[in-house]
Amino acid sequence: MGSVTEWHNPVPKSRGGKSREPVHPICHRTIHANFTNSDLEKRYSTADALLAHEEIGRFVAWIANKPPDFNAPTKDRR
Repeated sequence: MGSVTEWHNPVPKSRGGKSREPVHPICHRTIHANFTNSDLEKRYSTADALLAHEEIGRFVAWIANKPPDFNAPTKDRR
């Protein structure tokens, strides 16, 4: 992970979630650009579920070879 870490609530706080997971900022933006809070609560509240999603899986494969502090614009796909 890079020098900056953000905290992601796998189940959004607005949906009663309390746990937090450390994530890289670009990964955090990508999660929220692709899913609504309802999606995160119902279908994508685990790392395995997120990685199984086609677009997220492709993104993770692409970002894996980038430097730890890599940053790029994130498009909202919802």
